[in-house]
Amino acid sequence: MTTTRHAPAAHRPAAPARSRVPRAALSVVLSTFLALSALALLTWPARETLFENVAGGAAGSPLAGIAGLVADKGLLVLLAVTAGLALYTWLRDRPGFGLLAAAGVGTVAAYATSEIVKLLVTEERPCRAVDIDTVLACPVPGDWSWPSNHATIAGALAVACLLVVPRLWPVVLPVALAVAGARVAAGVHYVHDVASGLALGVVVTCLVALAVHTGGQRLMRRSTSRRSPEARRTTGR
Repeated sequence: MTTTRHAPAAHRPAAPARSRVPRAALSVVLSTFLALSALALLTWPARETLFENVAGGAAGSPLAGIAGLVADKGLLVLLAVTAGLALYTWLRDRPGFGLLAAAGVGTVAAYATSEIVKLLVTEERPCRAVDIDTVLACPVPGDWSWPSNHATIAGALAVACLLVVPRLWPVVLPVALAVAGARVAAGVHYVHDVASGLALGVVVTCLVALAVHTGGQRLMRRSTSRRSPEARRTTGR
């Protein structure tokens, strides 16, 4: 009677890890990018009128202090949520932490892209182009307007969190939109600046995160497949 010996489970090749990224994520992100881009294009012709109505109205209203606070410090809320998620995933969900780290690379890429575009376009800030009182002081000359860095980072951090924990959307999406809107209300950006910034942050962060995450998974699978024959030779099986 012949018996078949099976290799111990410890030496069997590990199954490829499943991607943590939902298949629908890319289509949702691209749809959001197109919608925000369309908003930016539609509002650009009326940029000064919109700016006067929004920023001028906020400057003399009881909401001026809130608009200035959100415009200046609102990103700290998203940073705190992202940091808390990073700590949680590091302790409880290492694959999720890897995806969040990949999205962090995407966030840096989105910010760098925003800075490069600013230097190429050199759009003047509305607080210098339009003569109205604003909630926040106008940034120094040479600190260009399009696209909004704050909106870019807000969109990037929101996407980073949602790729890992989609159910966080009631927290991160309103904050990201509030930061973008407050930059207009506070008088330092046009509407098309913040719409473009959100679009840029969303699409660049998602695409880079997917690329980095997928590349990391492939490297891990190759490393596992290379170790498996060595393990078999070591055990004599």
